[in-house]
Amino acid sequence: MPKSQILGTGSYVPQKILTNHDLEKMVDTTDQWIVERTGIRERRIAAPDEASSDMAAAAGRKALEMAGVKPEEVDLLVVGTISPDMPLPSCAAFVQAKLGLERAAAFDISAACAGSLYGLSIADKFISAGQHQRVLVIGVELLSRVVDWTDRNSCVLFGDAAGAMLVGPSQGERGILSTHLHSDGRLAEILCIPGGGSRHPTSEATVKERLHYVHMNGREVYKVAVRSLSDAFAEALAFNGLRPGDLQHVVAHQANLRILEAVLKRFDIPMSRCWLNLEKYGNTSTASLPMTLDEANRAGGLKAGDLIGMMAIGGGMAWGSGIVRW
Repeated sequence: MPKSQILGTGSYVPQKILTNHDLEKMVDTTDQWIVERTGIRERRIAAPDEASSDMAAAAGRKALEMAGVKPEEVDLLVVGTISPDMPLPSCAAFVQAKLGLERAAAFDISAACAGSLYGLSIADKFISAGQHQRVLVIGVELLSRVVDWTDRNSCVLFGDAAGAMLVGPSQGERGILSTHLHSDGRLAEILCIPGGGSRHPTSEATVKERLHYVHMNGREVYKVAVRSLSDAFAEALAFNGLRPGDLQHVVAHQANLRILEAVLKRFDIPMSRCWLNLEKYGNTSTASLPMTLDEANRAGGLKAGDLIGMMAIGGGMAWGSGIVRW
């Protein structure tokens, strides 16, 4: 089967910056406490009139421009998000209209922070099967509206952003070598937004009990993340007959610096090979992997033939890995 290739990347972050020092005035925390535990110094917050589809469209437009692809040439749009504009219709429907993707089928996927890697895998499979030629994958989150700003353990983590990847058929050896997806629904409650669905429909009680915000057991998430990402990364390397030292880059979901350090230490991969931006943007969930890839790409850090290891994990729990030859 033909391989698929990432033809263009794009990203978008809002203008407003919320620093750790700003958070010191909002909750019982300190810049030192946040940096030591997460590596985050600041994050971006969407403007009041911005919605997820606005940010997603901005990132997608940049990916199309880089690839030199016109909107009418895109035949599939996959948007990963847990913070859509509204429950119905999909965020992808709004993004499709804003970008003028008239020929494209469009849908959302919900795999939290692993959403973009899930989306990349879907794009790869559709292209490898010969069903689509141009697939736009976008990860977008507007988490500032679903975090509890009174909870110092979670509100310091998240930021708003969007990242995009345009995927098409590969020419030659370059392309997506493999993706590997996993999930474990038994762990759903360690990272979730309980309110607003059929289990806890929106009511005065769910609002009062703050069920519409992110609920997270940070300690359990950390343990699951390190173990699961390590296993998935090892799986991707073994599947492709690679050693850790064969990789020139690691592009990962930017959840927490300590998680990334712990995983890469197990493979003896120096942190200098891992592209980082969580210091500036925090955990942007689904947006973080494609946004990080776009930063590395636009900085000229990715050379033709470079091997890139990818990994991401999010609520569900859902996680995965992949190998790309740039």
